[in-house]
Amino acid sequence: MRPTEIKADTYAEQLQYKANFVESSFAQYKMPKLETFASDPLHYRMRAEFRVWHDGDDLHHVMFDQESKEKYQVHHFPPATQLINDVMADLIAALKTNETLRRKLFQIDYLATLSGEIIVSLLYHKPLDESWQRAMQALRSKLRESYVVDIIGRAKKQKIILDKDFVTETLLINEQQYSFKQIENSFTQPNAKVNIQMLQWALDITKNSEGDLLELYCGSGNFSVPLAQNFNQVLATEISKTSVAAAQDNIRQNNIDNLKIIRMSSEEFVQAQQGIRIFRRLEGIDLQSYDCRTVLVDPPRAGLDETTVDMIKAYENIVYISCNPETLKDNLDTLLKTHKVTRFALFDQFPYTHHAECGVYLQKI
Repeated sequence: MRPTEIKADTYAEQLQYKANFVESSFAQYKMPKLETFASDPLHYRMRAEFRVWHDGDDLHHVMFDQESKEKYQVHHFPPATQLINDVMADLIAALKTNETLRRKLFQIDYLATLSGEIIVSLLYHKPLDESWQRAMQALRSKLRESYVVDIIGRAKKQKIILDKDFVTETLLINEQQYSFKQIENSFTQPNAKVNIQMLQWALDITKNSEGDLLELYCGSGNFSVPLAQNFNQVLATEISKTSVAAAQDNIRQNNIDNLKIIRMSSEEFVQAQQGIRIFRRLEGIDLQSYDCRTVLVDPPRAGLDETTVDMIKAYENIVYISCNPETLKDNLDTLLKTHKVTRFALFDQFPYTHHAECGVYLQKI
């Protein structure tokens, strides 16, 4: 099914199918009862990317059919938040009549928030000069009559920021409000409302935790900022400079005083912890002062490497968020030799697809 053909009345059925599939996939591990967290049936995605197709004087958002590879026009995109749909229509209409802005434009990316902000990135196969900037500033001013919008122009070796390159998301998590800086072209959770449920689940399973928390792959602090309330101290690692900078801003704007973020990969952290390498990035941080009894990992689709899996086995509690059930199972083959799964969840971040975001909470046997 193409995203443009999604029917909300099929959602409950597809979610049950996905839940059954996840349960059967993990049946060999004797998992606890699966907790399933549903998405909104429509307008759930906070990000969307489209190619742009030029047809004479006309201009369209397009996508490509996964099977036939044929392009099709997208005038309305049900998975994306209503804000993205509204801005899509107004933006494409304005671009059609402006040769400076439309020429050599090949892609448009959207990043929106529940709090009503949106940033639009336009990608070009041409240098962006002053005439482009003047024309785009005029278009942005027009759009700002209706939207809280920022615009970025990208071309080869160019990134033109007309005002700012981020949005500020506001999430209400267990009746407490958090603000998150989300930077254009960086990773953010695609389904904000399911993300809230995921954070509330993580808060619930760690609410009686003792000691400190270590988080690997922390991004911009999506988990570590709200979870800091459940621990004495939190130490988090992230390799992306952009994400680390956003995380530091998120720590400040949420007034978190027991969370430190260091820029290093999980592999580097293992080396530092074991004394194999000394990192200047750890100056001022005494790893021995942390009593980390819980570790949270949210790795990429490849899962955890063997060295990191071996390292996290030493922790009493493991919160593992996975976007790939297959690599999660590979890691569980090792982790279940020392731990047992006490909570098991499915977060439907990607409705109407085979993708399954899972969460497991492991405790030492």
